[in-house]
Amino acid sequence: MSYDWYPPSRPRPVDGGVRARSRRGHIGQHWWSARFIEGLESIGVGGRLSRGKRYARAGQVVELRIDAGAAVALVQGSRARPYRVRVGVVAFGKREWAGIEQALAADAWYTAKLLAGEMPPDIEEVFAAAGLDLFPAGVRDLAMDCSCPDSEVPCKHLAATLYLLAESFDDDPFAVLALRGRSRDELLANLGARRGGTAAGAGSVEAPGPPPLSEVLDTFYTAPRPPAGPSPAAVAIDSLLDQVPAGGIAVRGRDVVELLRPAYRALGDRAATAPPPAER
Repeated sequence: MSYDWYPPSRPRPVDGGVRARSRRGHIGQHWWSARFIEGLESIGVGGRLSRGKRYARAGQVVELRIDAGAAVALVQGSRARPYRVRVGVVAFGKREWAGIEQALAADAWYTAKLLAGEMPPDIEEVFAAAGLDLFPAGVRDLAMDCSCPDSEVPCKHLAATLYLLAESFDDDPFAVLALRGRSRDELLANLGARRGGTAAGAGSVEAPGPPPLSEVLDTFYTAPRPPAGPSPAAVAIDSLLDQVPAGGIAVRGRDVVELLRPAYRALGDRAATAPPPAER
């Protein structure tokens, strides 16, 4: 039963509110933004969505904050005090994120895309393999609350918040993951640690500086002795091709990596048999 009986009202104008960039049509440019909002639009709740979209474009959202497990907003309506809006999702626990990070770190493709600030197109499959959903499938997967008197969920204030939340993912796809409980810095640091290095933007430990000159005067003018160590292990000339992500370009039904491998090996054989360069 619908209780949408409130008479039309004009919202109070907001100075400096959060305004959607999209002026018409769909809100959200990237696939991950559209993926978040499609569940809401699929249920078809009458004019609330269209009014919420108008609110988002008019800048009626005073403030929007994204935290682990929830997005909180203030939305100005017709009353003097803005309405308090909260959109909650389930944040994954430490054990669940450990499994996700292990799967992401196992494939350099995911790490490279995330470091570039992009959401990998098939990242949902990684979560699905762990029995998790990255994006809500509909309003039933969201805990939504608004302090307005409208008893319908979502109301136009909630809808405006959801649209702006989806558009914010265009600017920062890591906000999708932050809602599920993992910030950008935490995720990249954990991926870097699992891959045996430090991911960009995750912070690093500063290397110690040189010792004071007073402590090395006895050896300062001594020619440095090269460190003793084992000779580097031989590396196959075509080993670089093993780093190319699987599922790449195919030429006449054959993977381009396998087509290039004989050429790499031929170049390696020629380099091995070539005479050393003459000394000058």
